[in-house]
Amino acid sequence: MARRKHSKRRRRRGSLGFLYKLLSVAVICTAIVLALTLFFRVETITVSGQRRYTEDQIREASGVESGDNLYLLNKHEVAARITQALPYVESIRINRKLPDTLRIEVRECGPPMALVQDGFAWLISPQGKILEQAEESAAGGYASITGCQLLAPAVGEAIALATEYAAQQSSLVNLLGALEEAGLTEEVDGIRLDDLSCLNMDYAERFTVRMAYGADYGLELQKLTAVLASGKIQSNMSGTIDMQLDSERVLFYQNVR
Repeated sequence: MARRKHSKRRRRRGSLGFLYKLLSVAVICTAIVLALTLFFRVETITVSGQRRYTEDQIREASGVESGDNLYLLNKHEVAARITQALPYVESIRINRKLPDTLRIEVRECGPPMALVQDGFAWLISPQGKILEQAEESAAGGYASITGCQLLAPAVGEAIALATEYAAQQSSLVNLLGALEEAGLTEEVDGIRLDDLSCLNMDYAERFTVRMAYGADYGLELQKLTAVLASGKIQSNMSGTIDMQLDSERVLFYQNVR
């Protein structure tokens, strides 16, 4: 009987100890939340990396105001508000610096290309996002994209072509991205999708470069750069560079005047 009573007392002490620990954890967590809520308020917002937009434009687009709680901010929502309001922003990094600073680092997209449709020039980023709807006359200042029609174009949205042009759409977006990654976007005069057998790129004001739809455009651009650097094509030559044969061979057809 005595053993049973002793065992019950130990179980009660164990239960009380567990409840005490649980209560202590709850109190500590509550204190931490209260501290974060009461003391860490946004006083300073720093912005870096911007070229096209001003710091004030980015701060306003973020929707963050002085006095907002630094830790209760949803960084993903803040980033989404900025990219929606400012289409030329490609990516965003947001960091907190205690006790009161929010850091916003933006990366804007590279040079866009223009697609003329319905009397407007739609400016398209290297990621395939529509950045701006401009007057048709503005298209002359950009490399052109021709041979396709956009479906329901809207600023801030990704480009969309008709279903039957899915291969052209994916190839166009992949080529735009590869050009930006290789730092060659500004060498391009135009991309033409009117030939369904291959993609044609007007390059360096001297060449038409033919590439297969669905190719690995990163590798294709490496091959193109190597061919032009080899000296086999002289600086006074212009013509067509056909890259559709295989991974090694390139054909060059010189323009004859």
